[in-house]
Amino acid sequence: MQIVLFDNKERKNLFPLTATKAIADLRCGILTIKEKWEYKTNYSVYIKTENYLQPLYKTAPNEENIYVDASVFANNELIQQILSLQTNESIEDENALIAFRGNEVNKVYKVDNVKRLTRCWQLFQWNDEELRNDFNLITKGRKSQSISSTNHIINKENIFVEQGTSIECAVLNATTGPIYIGKNSEVWEGSVIRGPFAVGENSVVKAGAKIYGATSIGNWCAVGGEIKNSIINNFSNKAHDGYLGDSVIGEWCNLGAGTTNSNVKNTAAIVKMLNIATNNFEEVGPKAGVIIGDYSRTAINSSINTGTVIGVCANVYGELLLPKVIDSFSWGLNHEYEFVKAIRDIKNWKHFKHKQLNKTEESILNHIFENL
Repeated sequence: MQIVLFDNKERKNLFPLTATKAIADLRCGILTIKEKWEYKTNYSVYIKTENYLQPLYKTAPNEENIYVDASVFANNELIQQILSLQTNESIEDENALIAFRGNEVNKVYKVDNVKRLTRCWQLFQWNDEELRNDFNLITKGRKSQSISSTNHIINKENIFVEQGTSIECAVLNATTGPIYIGKNSEVWEGSVIRGPFAVGENSVVKAGAKIYGATSIGNWCAVGGEIKNSIINNFSNKAHDGYLGDSVIGEWCNLGAGTTNSNVKNTAAIVKMLNIATNNFEEVGPKAGVIIGDYSRTAINSSINTGTVIGVCANVYGELLLPKVIDSFSWGLNHEYEFVKAIRDIKNWKHFKHKQLNKTEESILNHIFENL
């Protein structure tokens, strides 16, 4: 028996982040949703998503599995309830199905107060809590690698360093939350980091970076400048000066030197962001920066408006303050990114990190270009 994380019918409310991936592949904290389930259950975890995305993922064995809504952030009690399901039993809350086992449902259990991801901005809003939870999950019963004496360390017991890292002449302050440094990553001299913070494998925090919680950096990233309460996913760069706050950056993105986003309105009013699925602006809270889909890039000195949404594979440039909505496959602000050129440029960016765009990924991008 395996766990299968399925996308619910409202997955488009998480666009542009889920245009290129299943909900289970979204990162919040140190881990993706799929990785959280693997750590917490020790089960094999599979993904069921839209037809055009399914080739990215292995198909679950054709046997009796437990199916779980991938958007549910389950606590330990709910996980145990889910794993205890018998054949043809399910768990629901007042909104929707949470989990089921088998092929039909004969018995339904009701639960309350389920935490379910329904909007992109919840990722940065929940990142503080999830960073702390994931830190405890990953480091439980393990011993951190030693940290060089050239660094200034505060609250050392709340810092965990994996093998192969290089950290020199940095300030690591874990008083306000844990700090996690992934395998083979580097923290260069002059960096100042306040927890909660996590950086994944083979990433670089460049010299003089100022980073404070709650910030999560994925694998194979390069980051610098000032970053606060943001998630930067795998293979993306914010390598230069400029501010990034209360934001989520997709995979294979690049923020040009000097790119800065606003996360608070000058009036201090509630920020609204576009829900792509409904084409309506929704209230987020007093702080909200930018959501950027995979493969998008900004030019040097780009000024990103408060509560901006940028789609997939957009080449963003423009004078003054950028608009709050920039569509997928935009070239600048008024032109379409020709698909052939977009694919060529993605291949060039992947070459920088010794990767290649495969046929499945190209097919998915073509589907987005033609249909979304």
